[in-house]
Amino acid sequence: MPGSVHHTGTTVADLDRAVDFYTEVFDLDVLAEFEASGEEFATGVGVENATGRFAHLDGDGTRVELVEYEPAGGEAVADSVNDRGAKHLGFGVEDVEAFYEALPDDVETLSEPQTSETGTTILFVRDPEGNLIEVLDA
Repeated sequence: MPGSVHHTGTTVADLDRAVDFYTEVFDLDVLAEFEASGEEFATGVGVENATGRFAHLDGDGTRVELVEYEPAGGEAVADSVNDRGAKHLGFGVEDVEAFYEALPDDVETLSEPQTSETGTTILFVRDPEGNLIEVLDA
């Protein structure tokens, strides 16, 4: 039986800051916030004595999961989209140029919006954790 995509997950160092970013910048709604711990959880995620604080956000049909782990792990943020293992979230917006103009000053962008030879306008930004996010025409 084939599976279906349940969510996309991103580990963050500061869950509250990350939730604020995704709800304010991308207007996502919080679906659920919860914690997980115990031996079964730690064994399941492969991290001794792990606990996790989770936030599930509504990405208009795709659930975005943000997780803050204790103990915290090391840095795994890609410097560039072409780094092996680099990951990014992709958000479609109606007008990339307008989205770019409305971004708060403290949001890091890789460039101004660019229209590729495919005709799609793209913009890459970083969340407060340094994670890459692609914004493109919906």
